Amino acid sequence: MIVRKYHHRRQFPDLPALVRQVEELLGSGEYILSAPVADFEERFAAHTGTRYALGLNSGTDALVLALRALGVGPGDEVVTVANTFHASVLAVTTVGARPVLVDCTADDFLMDLDLVEAAITPATKALLAVHLFGKALDMHRVREIADRHGLAVVEDCAQAVGARWAGQRVGSFGDVGCFSFHPSKNLAAAGDAGALTTDRTDVADTVRVLRGLGQRAQNDHVARGCNSKLDALQALVLSHKLDSLDGWNERRRELAAHYSRALAPIAAVPAPAGEEHVFHLYQAAVAGRDAVFEKLTAAGIEAVVRYPVPVHRQPAFADLGLGLGPSGRFPNAEYQAANTLCLPIRPDLTRAELDYVVRNFTEAAGGGEAAGAVSIGSVVGSTVGAADSAAGSPAGVADSAATPATSTTSTTPTTPATGARP
Repeated sequence: MIVRKYHHRRQFPDLPALVRQVEELLGSGEYILSAPVADFEERFAAHTGTRYALGLNSGTDALVLALRALGVGPGDEVVTVANTFHASVLAVTTVGARPVLVDCTADDFLMDLDLVEAAITPATKALLAVHLFGKALDMHRVREIADRHGLAVVEDCAQAVGARWAGQRVGSFGDVGCFSFHPSKNLAAAGDAGALTTDRTDVADTVRVLRGLGQRAQNDHVARGCNSKLDALQALVLSHKLDSLDGWNERRRELAAHYSRALAPIAAVPAPAGEEHVFHLYQAAVAGRDAVFEKLTAAGIEAVVRYPVPVHRQPAFADLGLGLGPSGRFPNAEYQAANTLCLPIRPDLTRAELDYVVRNFTEAAGGGEAAGAVSIGSVVGSTVGAADSAAGSPAGVADSAATPATSTTSTTPTTPATGARP
């Protein structure tokens, strides 16, 4: 059996209807910032609960333009988390600012908010709050910290479209929310695409100018902008899928609950989650991660490692000395990079596929004997019954947590498994 991480054909509720819309669009020639884009922007703003949504070329561009619109530039610092994806830090450096990293927590691997204030200096201009793996960061605390220090807040929502914190959608707490619609995401375009959300009219007006080569009107270039516009074809695809997003995210939560209940005896797995988590990724920490990964791959299971090399170890940022700050070498981020892998969790995963993944993971990890081998991320409270016969039953899911920061085991990452993809 092959268990794929994506099944794009099943993401289209009515593909023939979408094809007809695409045919009409291709015949019209209205490809750039036309009615389909305006319609998606309006609908996505309503979805996130914000005044404005602006379609862009990618989530990376959204981050760059958000920082530019907030006046972040050379001489400024932006605080973010050490285990984020490359693009978060790249955006900060692209506008000429300096990224300042703090470690993630030992349990859910989100930014450790207890460390943030120690990283703030007189040069700090913004907090870049990253909602990783589909889980919302505590945005009430983020806002409290930012407001206390007079800082802007940018939300990196690339992995968490549709997630909520305390009932409110991510992307609506900060000055700006940034989204990616890369084909791997929970809301996927048919190519690169992104969006920026905000309640601030000044930010929205600035980004409209910047995304269109700095033009306020045709041939009236008032800023040194860029060319970053969501095209109409991608807008049609995204609008076609948007109404299905919440249902897909709920199915991901059901699959995650089933995984966690079945795998808790042999791995450190996510705790039960509500609407704050949309499980873009299902991460499990397991002893001998690389060997387990290789066995799953050999069995036809498209597991992935996100991300095997943390940003502070990436050659692109070597000149910045990102691992030399007050939090040292970021032990929890190092642990996550060396010991976790992600299992397929697409919404249309079948029961047969789910059982196949669980069975092969259990065998690859050595069954019940592996629980004692998880030295850094030792499993806590992992005694559970057999997996429920119905996929997705949340009852009995163990609340297991990795505890890397308190381990005596080295937190230096192991060499990533051959074939691991960022």
